[in-house]
Amino acid sequence: LQECILSGIMSVNGKKVLHMDRNSYYGGESASITPLEDLYKRFNLPGTPPESMGRGRDWNVDLIPKFLMANGQLVKMLLYTEVTRYLDFKVIEGSFVYKGGKIYKVPSTEAEALASSLMGLFEKRRFRKFLVYVANFDENDARTFEGVDPKKTTMRDVYKKFDLGQDVIDFTGHALALYRTDDYLDQPCQETINRIKLYSESLARYGKSPYLYPLYGLGELPQGFARLSAIYGGTYMLNKPIEEIVIENGKVVGVKSEGEVARCKQLICDPSYVSDRVTKVGQVIRVICILSHPIKNTNDANSCQIIIPQNQVNRKSDIYVCMISSAHNVAAQGKYIAIASTTVETADPEKEIKPALDLLEPIEQKFVSISDLFAPTDLGTESQIFISRTYDATTHFETTCDDIKDIYKRMMGSEFDFEEMKRKKNDIYGEEEQQ
Repeated sequence: LQECILSGIMSVNGKKVLHMDRNSYYGGESASITPLEDLYKRFNLPGTPPESMGRGRDWNVDLIPKFLMANGQLVKMLLYTEVTRYLDFKVIEGSFVYKGGKIYKVPSTEAEALASSLMGLFEKRRFRKFLVYVANFDENDARTFEGVDPKKTTMRDVYKKFDLGQDVIDFTGHALALYRTDDYLDQPCQETINRIKLYSESLARYGKSPYLYPLYGLGELPQGFARLSAIYGGTYMLNKPIEEIVIENGKVVGVKSEGEVARCKQLICDPSYVSDRVTKVGQVIRVICILSHPIKNTNDANSCQIIIPQNQVNRKSDIYVCMISSAHNVAAQGKYIAIASTTVETADPEKEIKPALDLLEPIEQKFVSISDLFAPTDLGTESQIFISRTYDATTHFETTCDDIKDIYKRMMGSEFDFEEMKRKKNDIYGEEEQQ
C-alpha cells in the first residue's frame, strides 16, 4: 500500500513511475486473497475449503487487518487524490474493550457513556470533564492548556489532574488513543491528546464507531492508488521477478528483471526486496478466523473491533480483533472473518493470542501467520533506495501514513504536503480507460 500510494503521488507530481511486483496481485502484504482456495494454498492447508464455506469467489480475505480512521490521514489521502471514486466504504458498527474477561462497548455518545458499566458515576463525570478539555485543546492557543505544557507535561500527569482511575486510564490510552503499550504515559501529552481528538472527531462523522472499511476488502486500496498512477502515465507490471537492484558508486541506477535493466534515479520498495538494508525490530502474530456466527456480546454486529488492553492479560502490548462479514463482500453469506493480532513477546505466540481466540469460539477454520517486522537501516540519503516499514499490529492506518510521509520527505527533501496530492484539472478520472 505505501508503495502504491507513493507511486500515485509521484505520478500526479509529474514523475515517471515504473511499478513492478513479483506477485500476481496488487498490494503485496496488504492484499486481500480471493478465491478462498488461494488462502488455503497460501497457508499450506491440505484439501479444499468445505462446501459449507460457499463459493470461493465470494471471499476476499485481508492478510493484514486494519480499519481506516474516518478523520485520519489515509481518508485524507483518498479524498485529496479522489481515489474515493473507485471505492465504497461502510462504517464499522462498534468498538469494544475487554475488561475482567468480558467485553464492553466503547461508548460512542454521551448517553452511552452515562449508561456504560465501564465506570462508576463519579468517574464518568471526571471523564466527561477530561473529554471536554481534550475537545477544546488547541496546540496553537495557550488559553486552552489550563496549566498543561503540551511539550513537557506527561500524559500521566494529565490523568492525575483530572483524577482518573486506572480502569479509565487503560480504556482511554488503549481504546481511544489506540496505544499498543503504556510507554506513552511518561511522554509529553501533546500526541496523546491529538490521538484522542482524532478518535472523537472520527466518531462524530458517522456515530457508530470512528472506523471505516472498504467493500471487497483492503486490497481495493492499493489498486485504487495504482489506477491513479496509471491515469497519470505510471506503468504497472505484475508477475515481474526482480533479479537484482543495480548499484553504481553506492547509488541505485536501475533494477534488473528477466535479463533487462530498467534504469531509475530513485527506488521505493518493501523490506523483502533488500534484506541487507533492513533490520528486524520484532514480530506480529495474526490469526485469521472464519466463523459462522457474530461474536458473542456484540449485539450481533456484522463488523466490530475489540481491544484487549495489555494490563487486562498481563502483557506489554494490546491484542486486537477486527471483524467483518458478508456485509462487506468479503465472505460468503452468513460467514464472518475475525482477525486477531498482537505484537509477539514470548517464544509461544499462539498462547499469547489465546484470550482473543477464546472470545471468537466456535472457530470454523483458522489460519495462523507470524511475520517479522523490519525497519530500514539505509534511509536512502546516499543510495536513493527508500524502504517502507513492515505493517505493525495497530488496527488502523495512521502509522502506515506516517511512514509514507517519512519516505516522501527523504525522497523529495521537503515536508509532505496534502496539497501535492490534488488531482490536476485536466485529469479525466480514467473514464477513457474504461471504454
